[in-house]
Amino acid sequence: MNPIWQPFTQMKTSPPPLKVHRGKGVWLELEDGQKILDCISSWWVTIHGHSHPAIADALYQQAQQLEHVIFAGFTHRPAEQLAQKLLTHLPPQLTRVFFSDNGSTAVEVALKMAFQYWRNQGEPQRTTFITFEGGYHGDTIGAMSIGAGSTWWQPFCPLMFPTKQVPFPATFDDDPSVDAKEAQVLEQIAQLLNHERDRIIGIFVEPLIQGAGGMRMCRPQFLQALAALARQSHVLLIYDEVMTGFGRTGELFACLKSATTPDLICLSKGLSGGCLPLAVTVATEAIYQAFYSDEATHAFYHGHSYTGNPLACATGVVSLELLEQDPQAYRNLEALHRQYLDQWLRDHPRLEQFRVCGTIAAMEIKTEDESGYFNAIAPLLKARFLAAGFLLRPLGNTLYIMPPYCITAHELETIYQVIHEVLSQV
Repeated sequence: MNPIWQPFTQMKTSPPPLKVHRGKGVWLELEDGQKILDCISSWWVTIHGHSHPAIADALYQQAQQLEHVIFAGFTHRPAEQLAQKLLTHLPPQLTRVFFSDNGSTAVEVALKMAFQYWRNQGEPQRTTFITFEGGYHGDTIGAMSIGAGSTWWQPFCPLMFPTKQVPFPATFDDDPSVDAKEAQVLEQIAQLLNHERDRIIGIFVEPLIQGAGGMRMCRPQFLQALAALARQSHVLLIYDEVMTGFGRTGELFACLKSATTPDLICLSKGLSGGCLPLAVTVATEAIYQAFYSDEATHAFYHGHSYTGNPLACATGVVSLELLEQDPQAYRNLEALHRQYLDQWLRDHPRLEQFRVCGTIAAMEIKTEDESGYFNAIAPLLKARFLAAGFLLRPLGNTLYIMPPYCITAHELETIYQVIHEVLSQV
């Protein structure tokens, strides 16, 4: 009996997990010798590819010097280096870095910071967030609450707090209704802010791309209008860049690509180069100063045993250096995606609603079943792709490609080829 209980898995009906022996670049090798191309960066974290030598060396060197230390009352060079390096790439208004260990936790930190910010400012009546339908921010109670819509979470609804949820203006290539969708959503938010401004903490959004919600994409100009609304109404703007950060959108961060500045930003996944659990929540100076007080009760009482882990921070420093040294690795992928999309899939009768943003390409598979995460096409296609040697995990009838940045043009094209072949057979 295998004692491991796997995530997002119905253990009774799912096939046994595949045992991975090693990874190198975009490739995973199973114990039986089969090689699989990692088309999704192993849940979107492995941005430089598996077993990158520079990251491995940083981990080795740091392990010989300091593996961990309590982060309350202590600090260390890797955390300070990573924080300073991060801030050089973020909008200058973001000045304070709070460490944690995963994306859900970075979101929980942002929720608590935003809530307490207003309490420390003498506005305890602000208790509500504006959120977006289809959002996914993690699986802790607070993160689920601001996502709210997923069918995964229905058993936990009694534990979740309510939010003011609005539609997400998801768009795709040649979408004729995108302007109208954006205008309707912005009007709905404006009305909420006009009528309930004194109760609103802030607006929580995945900028440019909703990840687990189906790789749903919005335009930079929508985020710019959203940021203007937040500023005019004096509410906080909070970005969940756990997935979109570190090059995924074709720029280092979605806030840079959209030319917007949030008050809080949540980062994880690619932060350590996909090597170790690591996350940060970065705040503006104004938010930090609301906690900086002679009053002990104004402090931010939140932390974790592995906060600011030196091993993870050391890999994070090297990962950022790799991104700095070769930004074209992630900037060039969008053009390649579009080239192969046009060449192999654009006219496929089973596909529609194509969209590309930076290193991510997504599309909808036409099926007779209802669209959504539990569409029956997903497990069928996942098995077919694995049999062909490709790790692709459709989100229901949403098919997406999100490879490590070290992928070659030929390797990327083979993904599009296998999608065409498999979809033509089902």
